[in-house]
Amino acid sequence: MSMTGNFLWLLAEAGTEASESGGFGINFDILETNLINLSIVIGILVYFGRGFLGKVLGDRRSTIATAIREAEERRKQAAAALADEQQKLAQAQQEATRIRAAAQERATATRAAILAQAERDIERLRETASQDVNTERDRAIAELRQRIATLALQRAEAELPSRLNDEVQNSIINRSIAMFGGA
Repeated sequence: MSMTGNFLWLLAEAGTEASESGGFGINFDILETNLINLSIVIGILVYFGRGFLGKVLGDRRSTIATAIREAEERRKQAAAALADEQQKLAQAQQEATRIRAAAQERATATRAAILAQAERDIERLRETASQDVNTERDRAIAELRQRIATLALQRAEAELPSRLNDEVQNSIINRSIAMFGGA
């Protein structure tokens, strides 16, 4: 059956159902309904429209296929860009880990250097303090000796006149002469 035959059969069936229900119906008078004109118009549309409709559908199909190819190409490019960026991220993370490790090593070395310098400074301060204490002690001892000698001389001078009489003076002079080699 052709398309026109299908159309006519559908019209006949619709008319039969409409007339049985008592409502809308189809008039089968060919001259009154202008069914011949409609058949000619439909036939012309089918004959000439088939090429046009085929062309429109072919264009649409090629447009969709092109859009799918472009989308697939963009997906591949996006996947390649994602892989590239993930590689760059991995490299950046490795670099960050390396920098962190180097910073930790520098911090440890710097800490050790600072502690060593602090130990040297403390030892130098101890030596300086020890020298200062020794110097101060020696100065205090020298000052005490000088005071003691001064006090001893003052006391000796104070007691000397009362203890030194002529007999003791002669005895000291004789001993001194004997020490220097005189008779």
